[in-house]
Amino acid sequence: MTINSPCYTTREEVKSALDIKQTARNNVQVDRAIQAASRAIDGKMNRVFYPTIATKFVDWPNFQYAYPWRIWLDQAELADVTVNVPVVTSGGNLISNADIFWGHPRYSPPFTYLELNRSSSATFGQGNTPQRDVSITGTFGFGIDTRPGGALAVAMTDTTGTTLTVTNGAAVGVGDGLLIGTERLLVTDRANVTSGQVQQGAGAGTVSNADNLLTVTDGTKFFPDEVVTLGGERMLVLDVTGNVLTVKRAWDGTVLAAHSGATIFVSRVLTVARGVQGTTAATHLISTPINVHLVPSLIRQLAVAMAITEVTLESGAYATSQGTGTAKQTNIGMGLYALMESAFAEFGRKGRTRTV
Repeated sequence: MTINSPCYTTREEVKSALDIKQTARNNVQVDRAIQAASRAIDGKMNRVFYPTIATKFVDWPNFQYAYPWRIWLDQAELADVTVNVPVVTSGGNLISNADIFWGHPRYSPPFTYLELNRSSSATFGQGNTPQRDVSITGTFGFGIDTRPGGALAVAMTDTTGTTLTVTNGAAVGVGDGLLIGTERLLVTDRANVTSGQVQQGAGAGTVSNADNLLTVTDGTKFFPDEVVTLGGERMLVLDVTGNVLTVKRAWDGTVLAAHSGATIFVSRVLTVARGVQGTTAATHLISTPINVHLVPSLIRQLAVAMAITEVTLESGAYATSQGTGTAKQTNIGMGLYALMESAFAEFGRKGRTRTV
């Protein structure tokens, strides 16, 4: 199953958390789990944690039990009112942003309602009928925060290509949402590319997990948590000291092997969906910074926990217990409910009384 909607954790985070051969090359199962977990979180929290540029319509007058100068946005809360300034109309007539107050208890994203400045002459209900009288075009969702994700190692010279190469494979994972310039992209898969370097010295030259010091020509070109491949063996980079990489051998279910002068490949080629979430695909120069959409840490942790539980239960045929006799144990995942309730208390959109 290919990733086709924004996720709140990545394939790599789930595999790292499990750290067992159960996940060896089983990308389809893990991808399915992280996507299912993300959509389940949307339903539980009554909101989404990724931004989308769109136009929403509201009847006016409506039946929200609201003041006549206020519109509650409900699930169409706004993630941003400064970078992409919303455009509001009534009956097709523009309402100046200077006449609008964006409301929230802390007056910061996500904005849950808008109000007209009562000292202005702005009004709703300018259309011929109440139906879809008010339109709001903006960036909807929980927020637009990002973190650095390295840079493009190769220019993207067209708007249709679905691969990009990054400078730091550890900074971006499958399931991440990227922002490059004004274009949003969704990472759906990844592949290897040569690092341009070969193995130096005798490190990683034996079939032993303890032989975990891989010497390279230039250690500044590698990063902790990247996956490197020598022959058919994958290794997780744990640390970089000078030109020596401390690695975890036989990563991702691959088999230990002896290596000598092997070419070192790195997982830095990403397959992406272009121009997603209401944005338009564009060209991008080499070295253009990559920003990764930042999901709240508690939501990300919940997504990891739900995905791990799904992967583990699936392999166990969804049994409710494991073992027999004195070794019998309640199945894993019981602590998930406490984590989910904590996440809802912090980030869940609470119900509001209204006419239906």
